[in-house]
Amino acid sequence: MKALMASLLLSLFPFLAGAADKLAVGAAVPAITCRDQDGQAVDLAKVGSKGYLLVYFYPKASTPGCTKQGCSLRDSWSDLQKAGVQVLGVSTDGEASQKKFKDEQKFPFPLLADQEKKVVEAFGVKNAIGMASRSAFLFKDGKCVWVDPKGSTSDQAEQVLAYLKSAAK
Repeated sequence: MKALMASLLLSLFPFLAGAADKLAVGAAVPAITCRDQDGQAVDLAKVGSKGYLLVYFYPKASTPGCTKQGCSLRDSWSDLQKAGVQVLGVSTDGEASQKKFKDEQKFPFPLLADQEKKVVEAFGVKNAIGMASRSAFLFKDGKCVWVDPKGSTSDQAEQVLAYLKSAAK
């Protein structure tokens, strides 16, 4: 219930989000390691050093908007794979919540459990109540090439694929 109220407050009062500057186009993938839903350490800089890496943030696992955002990426997985895009989802939920969310929604990509808020702080997406604010960052060969500062919900994958199509021209 607290998470639902927090999400509602942030949607009504976006100025409550954290004041930290978000990672910008041209920035390097932060050298941060975080555990995924299975407790495995994931080194973001290493994962994002070659090819495309999409790091998307969501406030709370298993909530409606966060589910839509993840399902958009799941449902376009084959197109994302054809484009060479790896995906990492990030929230401040614990490993058990992330595992349940990943399993229930059959996400083919890892979900990072950023309980220490190191990843959200490095990307500048920590909101006033400590959760991740919805956003997405696309990296190519370790450098940020595209940012979705508000994090699309039902069309997150379409936005990424549209960027890739325009960048290929």
